[in-house]
Amino acid sequence: MVLKDKRQIEKNKHFFQSVGHALEGIKKLILEERNFRFDLIITVVVLCIGLLMRIAIYDWLWLFAAFFSVIGSEVLNSIVENVVDLIVGHHFDLMAKRAKDIAAGGVLLSAVFAMIIGALIFIPKFVELLK
Repeated sequence: MVLKDKRQIEKNKHFFQSVGHALEGIKKLILEERNFRFDLIITVVVLCIGLLMRIAIYDWLWLFAAFFSVIGSEVLNSIVENVVDLIVGHHFDLMAKRAKDIAAGGVLLSAVFAMIIGALIFIPKFVELLK
């Protein structure tokens, strides 16, 4: 008896099918990508601090821009790493290293952006608390 292959090879037929694939991708990110989990933990910590400090709505907008900048760049970095690994396998290739390094640099830039946003929002709040 031959088992029928359950992998999808056609285009998604329904919106919910697309959502299912997207949720599966997020699940893989959480389970397999250490840095993605770290980013989520930092996001939760900053959210809690923001709630405790009762920051203004416009500060929340900046924080969410920073959160999604970092998380989005981490997703793109994971995509680059997976595609490069698919192409080169376990062999060293200078162009593969270059692609991975550039993708990682994008994550670093977005993390610096997030740290600047966090500092601009929270340092004045902490200074105010100390007075």
